[in-house]
Amino acid sequence: MRKKVIAGNWKMNFTPTKAEEFAQEMKNKINTDAVDVVICVPYVNLQSVQKVFEGTHIKVGAQNMHYMDDGAYTGEISGLMLGDMGVPYVIIGHSERRERFGETDTTINLKTLKALEHGITPIICVGESQKQRKSGRTENVLRKQIAFALDELSASDVTKVVIAYEPIWAIGTGEVATSKQANEACAFIRGQIHKRFGDSAAACVRILYGGSVTDETANELFSMSDIDGGLIGGASVVPSFEKVVHFG
Repeated sequence: MRKKVIAGNWKMNFTPTKAEEFAQEMKNKINTDAVDVVICVPYVNLQSVQKVFEGTHIKVGAQNMHYMDDGAYTGEISGLMLGDMGVPYVIIGHSERRERFGETDTTINLKTLKALEHGITPIICVGESQKQRKSGRTENVLRKQIAFALDELSASDVTKVVIAYEPIWAIGTGEVATSKQANEACAFIRGQIHKRFGDSAAACVRILYGGSVTDETANELFSMSDIDGGLIGGASVVPSFEKVVHFG
């Protein structure tokens, strides 16, 4: 059995003061080790939120990282830095990073390799746009993104990553893929891993759904055969996130 992952992505929300307050609220409500709970926060909130969750089952992750350890990359944060802080997870290749900040399949692969080098679990995001889905290119897009993201990884490496299927057309729109659509996409991703890395890797890798998941949709989505949890955006910065976690 694959242990489910419920990963909250706070995006660019909460000042350090508010982050600490909200984290404390979540700490008092979420007390389970039945699923892996990860809260991915802005860089400025990492240390304060880590302190709040210290001694709990809740892990803290970053929302991005650079693929170099150091150098002239003003404004960036490296895997070396995150590793030194004891940050165990990082989101890589979120659709907002791809669309608004020029992330490419190549840089996503470099970041994935660097995260693994520093013992950080990458949550690799893949997904198609509405135009791509309507033109029947969903599988081609996913095949290409998965192939690039996992380039140079071994079968053993692949078992250490988490993949999040996030249809771009269902992020921040309130529109959610049906549970059948989401599961089909996650099953296709697992099939690609099976072809390339074998049975064991495909059986072990955890694949999340991320696309306007709420406490009203989580239960059905998380009950599907190939969906191993969720990457939660807007619903992770409201009190009802607790319900999403417990549906996992």
